[in-house]
Amino acid sequence: MNPPAHLEPVARDPGKLRRTAWFLVAIMLAGGWLVLMAYQKWAARQSADDRPAVIHRIRKERDLRIIRQDGKTADLFDLRGHVWAVHVMDLRDPQASPRSLAVMKRLAAKYSANPDFNLVTLAVNPVPAEQAVATLADSARAHGMNLPQWWLGTTEASTLHKFITNELKASVYPHEAGGVWTFDPSIVLIDREGHLRRAVVPQQRGGQPYVAAFDFDMAADWDREGRKSGTGLSNEAELELLLEKTITELLDANAR
Repeated sequence: MNPPAHLEPVARDPGKLRRTAWFLVAIMLAGGWLVLMAYQKWAARQSADDRPAVIHRIRKERDLRIIRQDGKTADLFDLRGHVWAVHVMDLRDPQASPRSLAVMKRLAAKYSANPDFNLVTLAVNPVPAEQAVATLADSARAHGMNLPQWWLGTTEASTLHKFITNELKASVYPHEAGGVWTFDPSIVLIDREGHLRRAVVPQQRGGQPYVAAFDFDMAADWDREGRKSGTGLSNEAELELLLEKTITELLDANAR
């Protein structure tokens, strides 16, 4: 089909085309600059944000039922509405996790007057059912784990170990080899809604903040390696201060 005779092709104006192209380039550059500025402002806010990070949430259907040092059966979900710290211990060898146990004892003393804060110690090694209550009671007395503030408990080994790995997000599945238990010695912090929380440390030079697990064995390794915390304190001492700060923030955030 031929076009009508009276229609003629428009002659191109190179000057107009160049001006249009430069106009479009200017718009793209301005838009890119605005996006970059918005990102930098967002990144600056993020790098200075030290609110405790949410790692996971323990839901009721994935709760853990334990037998405690008083012989009663209790669900960890019963602590919903409280802030609580939990760690794992080998009842036969408390020195397998001496740092986290020592920190837990100091936390018990520091927050002894706050009914909204609890501690939980889970016994990683299996305890025969007929000996469970007596063993737990003896260990609780030896370490000052006093109810109602501090629960010491255990349950069927495979159930417990799966909970530690899947819900407490342990770095290693608890297991025994040659009579020695291997497990993650970190202290895990849980808020009132069942969220696992970790400290957030803004970076002095910007960039994404560091999310710190409360692993005092790792902090001790850093001290042995000569790595500096940047605060004048040892890495262990600095991590304990971060833990206390995070606990206080979580308690104050939803104070009743």
